[in-house]
Amino acid sequence: MLVSGGGTGGHIFPALSIANEIKRRYPDARILFVGAEGRMEMDKVPAAGYNIIGLPVSGFDRKHLLRNFKVVARLLKSMGMAKKILKDFKPDIAIGVGGYASGPMLKAAQKQGIPTLLQEQNSYAGVTNKLLAAKADSICVAYEGMERFFPADKIVLTGNPVRRNLLDCGATPEQARQAMGVDPNKKTILIIGGSLGARTINNAIMDGLSKIGETYNVQVIWQTGKIYDQQCREALQASGVKNVVQMPFISNMDMAYRAADLVVSRAGASSISELQLLGKAAILVPSPNVAEDHQTKNALALVKHDAAIMVTDADASSQLVDTMLNTVADTEKTASLGMNVEKMALRNAAEHIVDEVEKIINCDKA
Repeated sequence: MLVSGGGTGGHIFPALSIANEIKRRYPDARILFVGAEGRMEMDKVPAAGYNIIGLPVSGFDRKHLLRNFKVVARLLKSMGMAKKILKDFKPDIAIGVGGYASGPMLKAAQKQGIPTLLQEQNSYAGVTNKLLAAKADSICVAYEGMERFFPADKIVLTGNPVRRNLLDCGATPEQARQAMGVDPNKKTILIIGGSLGARTINNAIMDGLSKIGETYNVQVIWQTGKIYDQQCREALQASGVKNVVQMPFISNMDMAYRAADLVVSRAGASSISELQLLGKAAILVPSPNVAEDHQTKNALALVKHDAAIMVTDADASSQLVDTMLNTVADTEKTASLGMNVEKMALRNAAEHIVDEVEKIINCDKA
């Protein structure tokens, strides 16, 4: 099995979940990841126990068009490397999860007649998967209505795979809060900006620290991302606020989610799938810095079912802190959001995707 894609945790964690399910069913399966050089999959995948090869591929620069000469050169080099990887590894199937590397890798596989499966996490399909769809054998999606992007007869509604440990957490909210270093008895807001952090969310929280500090019955667990760690830590220290715990990265996300009465998050597909499966009330602040503004479309898919609250990136500085403090204080509202978002959950996604893999390559499990 060859698995290609990455760039963010939203691509990598589903890819690893699929690989883990393949390995669970077929312990002798050979699995190779192909990612993009310099992106986070080059660290995360080996840490999970899998081999990975990096391609020098990168995204197009829409603001500085002249820089795209280098992008094209990297793409051509990546396509040559993709052919060699297929020749050496000889996969039974290539699975694309989106991200820079999956384009040249899956295209090369399709040209060589190797079966391909696409996994599209978002409610608005990415450019890479749209280009690959016509020759894909199966397209696994997490939202209904994806026929506007893909051939209807290839679409399978599976949901997005999430990290297994998030679903297996046995702690009570009180125990989880203690594990996260906060008061076990206070209402808790978890703020996460994705694997890389979110500048707008961090700025809004820094500006609102005094207001948070005045709300004594509420506490905040604030994951800032490594890039913004020092700036946010210094702002928190200068404020003297005691009911906020800040950290650059949360490794025990199972405990963090369990501790939270309300989550403030970007609207990446993996984050939304986690919120759905865990039944968490959330305020979503879609990132404007993504292709086709797909995070706004992800968020609106929940908002229309009263399953989340959306604050736009542009409004975050003026509205986010007030919205989250008012929402967490309204127990009835957070309960309603949690119930509605859980109704949207699609469970056992990794298992359903590997079922599709088996159909495509006619595995004989006997």
